[in-house]
Formats: sequence, C-alpha cells, structure tokens
Amino acid sequence: MLLIPAIDLKDGKCVRLRQGRMEDDTVFSDDPVAVAAHWVKQGARRLHLVDLNGAFAGEPVNGDIVKAIASAFPDLPIQIGGGIRTPEIIEAYLAAGVQWLIIGTKAVREPQFVADMCRRFPGHIIVGLDARDGMVATDGWANVTDIEVTGLARQFENDGVSSIVYTDISRDGMLQGVNVEATVRLAEAINIPVIASGGITNVDDVRDLCAVAERGIEGAITGRAIYEGTLDFAAGQALSDELCPPDAALC
Repeated sequence: MLLIPAIDLKDGKCVRLRQGRMEDDTVFSDDPVAVAAHWVKQGARRLHLVDLNGAFAGEPVNGDIVKAIASAFPDLPIQIGGGIRTPEIIEAYLAAGVQWLIIGTKAVREPQFVADMCRRFPGHIIVGLDARDGMVATDGWANVTDIEVTGLARQFENDGVSSIVYTDISRDGMLQGVNVEATVRLAEAINIPVIASGGITNVDDVRDLCAVAERGIEGAITGRAIYEGTLDFAAGQALSDELCPPDAALC
C-alpha cells in the first residue's frame, strides 16, 4: 500500500486545513517545491497535490506551482485536484507532466463530464469523493448533498475512472484516525482501487489500513500527521512495504 504525501496549496504556500475550512489553515512552508523535494527524499513514490484556492474558484489558481513541482520531478507520479473543470485544464496539466487529474465537485454536479473526460484522457482521470456519514460533500466540503457515495462511485467505475480518492471529511485534518470501516465499505462496493484520505495520525493507522488493503485499498494520502510529526513518513512507508509488499495486488 502506497503512502502519498499531500501538498495542499493556498495562496502559493503549503498549508493544511481542518475539515476543509479555508479560514482554519496552518501554513507549513512558503516553498511547496522544497516541500515536494523533502517528501521525495523521504521515499515518496507519488504526490497528492491540491489547489485549495482552485477548488473554490472553479479553476486553477496555484497551477504554476503544480507545474513547477512536476518539472522538478519528471519521473514522479503526481495527482492534482482542485479546480479541474474543463478539458483544457486537464490537457495543460498532462502536458506539464502531471499523471492524474482528480475531478471532485464537477463530478457530482455534472457526471457526464467524468464520462467524457475518461474517453478523452483514458487512464488519467480519478474522481475524488468526499463524504460525511456516507453522503457526498462538494464545493471544498462546504455543502453536504443527499447523494450516497457508494452508488456514485459505482457510476464512475462504469465510466472508466482509474481510482476513487475517498475522504471522510469528519476526520480530515483532525488527527483522529482513519475511518477504516467506511473506506473498506466503499472499496468492497466497487472493482477499482480506492485511495484513502483523511484522519491518518500514526503508524497504527498505517497498520490498520494495510490489514485491509487487499480488499481494494491502493494507497493512503497523509497530510497533517507527517507535517506535525505524529507520523514519520519514511517509517510509515517502510511498514507498509513490509506488511503489504509493493508487488502484491493493490499494494
């Protein structure tokens, strides 16, 4: 199972939010490219970037930083979310070296867009589903809908998305542990990989996810824990590699 460091971008800086609230942020660095270099040095095999301003604006705001990171590490797979709402944006990021585009709010509002983008950019589309109590949230988590997350994930599976990034927004940024039960429930309901997000606190959470990785969990995104030091990233990835070897299915 892959541990994926998160680099959340707000106003050109690397930050972390609590439960998606833009006003409740902690700045960890003024140099996101240096942050990316740090996680690469620690053994990261993929990066998860989020343009937080873009998620609210509906278009990239920190795109130049994303492209700078992709340019600095051309062999490193990168996934980016936040403001991915037109094919032109997807084309620009792919041309810059980004591997996967994560469609979030627009996927919920316009599901046909996901199907269209999967046909146009096969193998490069991920859907990010954020949920509270099993119900999908949109607009940077500002709105909780009446759409059930499992059913929507099945629809996107049929459209051809590469994977689902699943975030339990009640846990994200709170260092309260992963909602393993909800993550497994989603993973078992679909036949494409799930990437867990939200709540990782320490190596125990890594161990808990590794125990169920074979049920469809490809990786886990980690943010605040690795920035605040409750999880040593290198140690967490080493543990994951030990418990769930990289050459094993979904690991």
